[in-house]
Amino acid sequence: MVCIRQATAEDLIQIQATNLWCLPENYQLKYYFYHMLAWPQLLHVAEDHKGKIVGYVLSKMEEEDEQGSNDKDKKPFVPHGHITSLSVLRTHRKCGIATQLMKQAHLRMQESFGAQYCSLHVRYSNMAAYHLYSQTLGYIIHEVDKGYYADGEDAYNMRCYFNKEKSNNDNGENNKHENNIDNDNVSDLTNNISNMNV
Repeated sequence: MVCIRQATAEDLIQIQATNLWCLPENYQLKYYFYHMLAWPQLLHVAEDHKGKIVGYVLSKMEEEDEQGSNDKDKKPFVPHGHITSLSVLRTHRKCGIATQLMKQAHLRMQESFGAQYCSLHVRYSNMAAYHLYSQTLGYIIHEVDKGYYADGEDAYNMRCYFNKEKSNNDNGENNKHENNIDNDNVSDLTNNISNMNV
């Protein structure tokens, strides 16, 4: 039995350990602490019946940036969240834990901050994660960020719109981005997903 709950400061060491076991992108403890101080509603853990943290989602709200509303040519800033890191121990995968963690993060972004969508990056080679985001959670590719990761691997910059009407209205813009994506990459990805045993 696993329960999803909001993280506390006492969980940070186990969260970091889960990250180190599962992911190549690792963070110092102060990074998790900063997230907890800035967006305490957006850090969730999956805890087993023995009190062990078996998964987490680290998310945040994006700050107003270069597309700020002072520039007349830019669109006004839209509140949105970002998934910084999602991890589940291998012993607890294929149980829906990652989906539950993501749905909880989405819900809290909307309730607490009025987020209209959530963004994330996923490695081009991470087929299991891509399948989770696109097939299970409804994320779409916004663009490809070339050389995004420290080892030079490309990332899919993906978005999940919470208001599906908004998503449909924005399809023209999303299609513009998707049409600019390297068709070979998308074809390779589609072939890899169809060959997966998910």
